[in-house]
Amino acid sequence: MIATAKIIEISMQKSTRQESTRLAPANDAANPLVELKNVCKSYGEGKHRTSILKDISLDIRDGEFIAIVGFSGSGKTTLVSLLAGLIHPDSGELLKNGQPITQPGPDRGVVFQNYSLIPWLTVYENVALAVDALFKDWTPAQRRAHTEKYVKMVNLGRAMDKKPAELSGGMRQRVNVARALAANPDILLLDEPLSALDALTRGNLQDEILQIWDQDKKTVILITNDVDEAIYMADRVIPLKPGPDASFGPDFVIDLERPRDRTALNHDPKFKRLRTDITRYLMDIGMQKTQAEIGDRLKLPDVRPNTSNDWKLDTSALKPGQRDLGKPRYLEFANLAKIYPTPDGNSTVKVVEGFDLKMKKGEFISIIGHSGCGKSTVLSMTAGLNSISEGGIILDNREIDGAGPDRGVVFQAPSLFPWLTAFDNVMLGVDKVYPHASKDERCDIVEYYLTRVGLADAMYKKAADLSNGMKQRVGIARAFALSPKLLLLDEPFGMLDSLTRWELQEVLMEVWERTHVTAIVVTHDVDEAILLADRVVMMTNGPHARIGKIQEINLPRPRSRKALLAHPDYYHYRESLLTFLNECEHTH
Repeated sequence: MIATAKIIEISMQKSTRQESTRLAPANDAANPLVELKNVCKSYGEGKHRTSILKDISLDIRDGEFIAIVGFSGSGKTTLVSLLAGLIHPDSGELLKNGQPITQPGPDRGVVFQNYSLIPWLTVYENVALAVDALFKDWTPAQRRAHTEKYVKMVNLGRAMDKKPAELSGGMRQRVNVARALAANPDILLLDEPLSALDALTRGNLQDEILQIWDQDKKTVILITNDVDEAIYMADRVIPLKPGPDASFGPDFVIDLERPRDRTALNHDPKFKRLRTDITRYLMDIGMQKTQAEIGDRLKLPDVRPNTSNDWKLDTSALKPGQRDLGKPRYLEFANLAKIYPTPDGNSTVKVVEGFDLKMKKGEFISIIGHSGCGKSTVLSMTAGLNSISEGGIILDNREIDGAGPDRGVVFQAPSLFPWLTAFDNVMLGVDKVYPHASKDERCDIVEYYLTRVGLADAMYKKAADLSNGMKQRVGIARAFALSPKLLLLDEPFGMLDSLTRWELQEVLMEVWERTHVTAIVVTHDVDEAILLADRVVMMTNGPHARIGKIQEINLPRPRSRKALLAHPDYYHYRESLLTFLNECEHTH
């Protein structure tokens, strides 16, 4: 909000805006529209000074669509703020049309990740605020026509009189895009504008932005952590290496014909090559080392959790390998349904119906589908956190009728006590399921799993001091430490950037390979579903959602993202899931 207000405030000082002169056609590299020359930026002073960006150099041509990809904390937003003129470099030059960028201006439209809208104004009024400030010499009719043009351009004509609170996240982000475009900028700066949106909304907004770009041929700089989004939208993809002292990696030229079709790309050898090359490059430069070598020296005690039917036996269920792996009907869903009352209370709606599935012991299942298809509802009923309306769930010959420690759950946002350390957060559960173990044995269990997820050096830090990715590691460690009969993961990496998500998927796979706990993951990420699962369960759209298709994933284990990209069957599975989701999309 502050950044947006600053842009508007400075823009208002300019009663009229001179239309910037275009330099050269997009294919003329001799005269770039934007130049970054050895740009450096640090924060803090003295011994607390941290170098964020170092020697950043880049030329961007007029009309070019650039995507910059990088990890969280690599300096992507700092780079956008420099280009927007909101902050200034410590050294180096930022030039537009050969002139230094020293302050914000309407020639650069900025769309941030958060929705910087004024809540008491309507959609029309939020966009008109910028138009009225910039084009004061226009007649009211001209300004109104201009405002309405851009509101309609992002398909919000019918929502023109609604306030932000009445809009979905995707609609609010469209208002931001319309407001930025209404200033007629030469350059559109997009700072992860779609990362908080569900996959379907995200894809629709990608297409809308591309249509606008193709129509107006504005120069676009997109900051993203999604490799597929970058390849689908951009002319060039440029990785930003992790900081401190972040710098650019090599350019990846996206020589794919436009317009691009997501389904067709799945068959395009160029797309597959680019996707593999960019993914491998990012993984090689950014993946933090897990501390598996330390974990190999840690030993789990020979003690079972009290949730096991035979927990008094001496043999450990924690160590690699479980007895009876492959046992049929270990987990069974029988005609499962969930019914909710409608908001007016006069009727009911069946969200999920007829959900039938049998799982073997040690099997890993992914459930995938569009938002609102009941994926999380099925998971919450399995966890015992949501009552079952019809049918039943049987786990290890016992009917589920409430929550219990025999099911470990990892949510999208881990529920940690912020004043406790990572160690103590995990110990809370371990104390409950191992009351018969000694204190040293319980400590060994906690230390083992925190080390397995790469937190050996951070296990005694308070949860409040951990990054989102580290908090999610604690959640994974806590779930495994309970040695549950069933592991339930509800969009466990959905709030993380895609590069951190890759890393935690690898961590999850490494720990799962040692336990082979029966597991279900709910996800909207096709690649995640394939990477983790033995079978992918695809759900139709709600209400009355049910299983539409089940895809067996016959890929060798242990799995890694690098190995997955190289496997000849990977894109066949990917197409199967994408085709199903695309068909569901058109049944809305």
